[in-house]
Amino acid sequence: MWTGGVRVVVPDENGRILLVRQRHEGRELWMLPGGAIEEGETSQDAAIREVLEETGLIIHIVRLLWHVEEASAERGQRFVNFFLGRAIGGKTELGEDPELGDAQVLDGIGFFSREEALNCEHLYPDFLREEAWDEMTAESGASIYRIRK
Repeated sequence: MWTGGVRVVVPDENGRILLVRQRHEGRELWMLPGGAIEEGETSQDAAIREVLEETGLIIHIVRLLWHVEEASAERGQRFVNFFLGRAIGGKTELGEDPELGDAQVLDGIGFFSREEALNCEHLYPDFLREEAWDEMTAESGASIYRIRK
C-alpha cells in the first residue's frame, strides 16, 4: 500500500525558498514545508493545508515539480509530490502539526538563498541544493520522476 506526501517550494520576493527545521529520525533537518496526504484529500489540497499549518502562509499551487517514489523494505512504499507554490496571504511564522499533539517536530523556519542551501549541512532532500532554483525560473515544470532505493 502506497503512502503519499507533499512538499512545497515557496519562494519569497528575493528568490529565497522557505524551509522548516524538523527533528526527524534522530536528527535535525531543514526541509520544504509539507507532510502526509490525508484521507479524501488531493495532493494539491494537502500541499496548501500543510504549508498553512507549518508556516502560516496561504499559497497557490503553480505546478508539480517532481514526483519521487521510494519502495524499500525499511520504509515501505512511499511517494512525495513536490510542488512550486506562491504565497498569496498569511504571515510567515512557525506553525505546528496538529496531528502530533504534544510531540511536535517543527522547531525552526526561515528563507534560504541558493548559497545558504548549498552550505546547509542538514538539508533534505539533497537535490534541493541546486534544482529548486532552476525550477522556480523555468517556464514549465519538468515534473521529474525519481525512484529512490
